Amino acid sequence: MVHKLLKELFSWGKTIVFSLAIFIVISIFVFQPYTVNGSSMEPTFIGTDPYDEEQKGDRVFVSKSSYKLFGEPKAGDIIVIDSRTYKPRTLVDELKEHPLVAIFKESPDNYKWIKRVIGEPGDRLELKQGTLYRNGEELNEDYIFEGMDGSFEAITVPEDHVFVLGDNRNHSGDSRMIGTIPYENIVGKVMVRYFPFNKLNLF
Repeated sequence: MVHKLLKELFSWGKTIVFSLAIFIVISIFVFQPYTVNGSSMEPTFIGTDPYDEEQKGDRVFVSKSSYKLFGEPKAGDIIVIDSRTYKPRTLVDELKEHPLVAIFKESPDNYKWIKRVIGEPGDRLELKQGTLYRNGEELNEDYIFEGMDGSFEAITVPEDHVFVLGDNRNHSGDSRMIGTIPYENIVGKVMVRYFPFNKLNLF
């Protein structure tokens, strides 16, 4: 009887360990959930508010394999980046950010930002009196929260980099602050918003 029970427990244990291993591999290399923080992507996404515990941030699934398998980032893509552009991402970063590890963290990884790709490699971007130009043509952006204040001098996006901005332009830390984003600092592409359920949407 005891032998049979131990055998059954061992069988269940193997199943649980195998399932956890599959979950870890998928969330490191394929898909990972992400909760939007802050207001920098309004109105596209609503983020958590540190002053309002009742406001829940939109939750999205991020594909971590899209750009490895299906080509490079394109203008208009919404991506999650590692804003520490001085520090190449490693497998250790992926492990530290795993949802199972995140359970034991007191605060989210504030260096991971959700932004929109505005410029691809070779693109020339310039902001003149609140109007954004890409390769000399004015961008028509119906997704932004409001017109962008200020100006910045023309910049050409380097090879294997993207230029990103938040949709809430006047309240966003982005490439205007940290520069262009190396491909290796792109965590993944936002594919779907799954919460709140009434705002379910593919991107």
